Amino acid sequence: MTMQKLIQAEHEIAQYRADIIKRLLTYAATDMLLFWGSTDELVKRQEIEWTPILEWAKNKFGAGFKPTRGLEVQAENQKSSEKLQSFMQKLSDKQLAAFYLAALNMRSVLLAAALVCGEIDAEKAYKAAYLEELFQADKWGVDAEAEARRQERRQELADIEKFLHS
Repeated sequence: MTMQKLIQAEHEIAQYRADIIKRLLTYAATDMLLFWGSTDELVKRQEIEWTPILEWAKNKFGAGFKPTRGLEVQAENQKSSEKLQSFMQKLSDKQLAAFYLAALNMRSVLLAAALVCGEIDAEKAYKAAYLEELFQADKWGVDAEAEARRQERRQELADIEKFLHS
């Protein structure tokens, strides 16, 4: 992702801020960090990587996001996602642009918030966001096309982090 695209996103945020926040709030209830794997080995890795982010979000936003091993959205998560609204409203256009693009990249507003707040860096965000894919690659072997896509996403997150600090 080029710096030019990030700057363009920042300008678009100014125009569509309320709509983007609304989309992100809807997205929060189905955050990737809330849907855990079906195997004990994968869940152990998710606990190590994801539990600290969930605890941080609980402390930061006063929101108790509850993970599940099923596919149903927990009622608590819908209520908790609303607590993110005031956080997002306080972000600058630049921060919200980075937050939005990171959330789309990682399928997680919680990881995006942690990245924007400096709780985690781009590399840790990448490893947490793509934990299941990386787990599968370790277990079954690397698919070259999937790996190329992951590396592109990894670079995008690094670019977002640089943009935040520029």
